[in-house]
Amino acid sequence: MLLGDMHTVKAIYPGTFDPLTNGHLDLIARGSKIVDELVVAILRNSDKGEPLFTVDERREMIFEATRQFSNVSVMTFNGLLVDFAREQQAKAVLRGIRAISDYEYEFQMAMMNRKLNPDIETLFMMPAEKYTYVSSRLIKGVFRLGGDVSALVPPLVMERLKAKEPTLP
Repeated sequence: MLLGDMHTVKAIYPGTFDPLTNGHLDLIARGSKIVDELVVAILRNSDKGEPLFTVDERREMIFEATRQFSNVSVMTFNGLLVDFAREQQAKAVLRGIRAISDYEYEFQMAMMNRKLNPDIETLFMMPAEKYTYVSSRLIKGVFRLGGDVSALVPPLVMERLKAKEPTLP
């Protein structure tokens, strides 16, 4: 392949990341090896209920946790993912799949995204086995009930969770 023929592949890894988990970091680390540029994109307006962390807090935590990856950036977006991907000139969307139930949902989303923008591909990745059961929702629930989630989130996230502890319902 001639140098002039090479394409850079930019991918978007979207989510709420509330909070960032080691499963997310696993996908970011491995995804950053596959694509030239990976944008971790925090959805600002989600239908997942009241967030534990503000968008700015999540952006700060992800930025700190991914600092060692030179090809990873952190952004926020509203609206349709395909519109954001087009604005960013991304060629792919990276999505994590932990279980069959994730696959069914992610498959529907991938097909809708393809319908809305056939130029964007969806890359499905499975997290490392030790994170297959980890979700942000589960982390929040276990932490609120006093469980130890320190092995499932980056140290910075654990510090932030402990700081929020007095205000948690």
